[in-house]
Amino acid sequence: MRFYTCMQDNRELPAVSFDGGRTGLFLCDLGIDAPDMNVVIEMASEDWKNDLADRGRKNEALSFSLETAKLCAPIPRPKQDMICLGINYNEHAKEAGSFSEEAFGGERPYTIYFSKRVSRALDPDGIIPSYPGLVDSLDYECELGVILGRDVFRADEQTARDSIFGYTIVNDVSARNLQTRHKQWYLGKSLDGFTPIGPCIVTPEELGDAENLGIRCFVNGQPRQNSNTRYMIQTVTGAICELSAGMTLMSGTIIATGTPAGVGMGMNPPCFLKSGDVVTCEIEGIGRLENTVGN
Repeated sequence: MRFYTCMQDNRELPAVSFDGGRTGLFLCDLGIDAPDMNVVIEMASEDWKNDLADRGRKNEALSFSLETAKLCAPIPRPKQDMICLGINYNEHAKEAGSFSEEAFGGERPYTIYFSKRVSRALDPDGIIPSYPGLVDSLDYECELGVILGRDVFRADEQTARDSIFGYTIVNDVSARNLQTRHKQWYLGKSLDGFTPIGPCIVTPEELGDAENLGIRCFVNGQPRQNSNTRYMIQTVTGAICELSAGMTLMSGTIIATGTPAGVGMGMNPPCFLKSGDVVTCEIEGIGRLENTVGN
C-alpha cells in the first residue's frame, strides 16, 4: 500500500495506491473523511487499512493515473520539525571530516541527532531555492525517511517496528556555509524549500526490509551517491528506541536516517549545486524524488 497527496481542484488530497503506484484512489472518493495525511496517519490501524483495501476493491472504477497526477509532498505540512540522524554512514563520516574537521570530525561514540524545520515540505517536482547572497555551498543528501503511525514512549525493538506507518525519500538539502558557520546544523538545514519529500509513503508490508535498500542520488544524470541502507550505523528501530527512551515520539513524526557518501562537499574539489541543476534521489522499493535548483 502506498499513500500520496495529490492536487485536485486546488486542494491537496490524500490518495492511496494498491498497485505499486500505477493508479490511485482519493480517500474522499472511498468515503474516508481525512482532509490531510496527518489525519490519515492517525487513523491507520490494521483494521482501518483492511477496510480501506476493501473499499478500494469495490471502487476500482474511480481510480486515476498517478503518472499524470500532480504529486505534492506526501505530508505537505508535518506536525513537528523533522528528527534527523547525522553522520550515520561511515563513508559519509570520512568525507564530511575531510571537508571540515572542526564541524564534522572527532569521535562519535553515540548517534548524532538534530532537528530540521519544515514549515512546508517541498513537492517531488518542486524548485529548491538557491538563496544567492546567503548560501554559497548548496548540497544534497538522499535519505530514507521513516514516518511513525502512533505515539511511542520507551519502545523496545518490536514496539518500534510496529510503530512505523511507512517510509519515504527525503532530500536533506543543506547550506554548508551556514551549517559550519553557526557550529550547529539547524539553520543550514532549515531554510524554506530545503526538505523535498516523496513521491509517496510506502507501508512496511509492501516495502519489506527497510535496512537492505539501494539508495542513490544523481545530479544532472551523473551518479553521486550509491549505497545501501544496510550500511547505516544506527538502525531505524535502534533510533526509535533510543529517542523514545526519554521522549514521546508522536504519531506523524518523520525521522530522516542519514545520508551515505557522495555529497557535494565530499568531492575533491567540492562540487556544490548551482541554478538549473536537477537532483534525483532514488531508494529501492519507494521510487524517485526529483527536484531542480532555482535561481
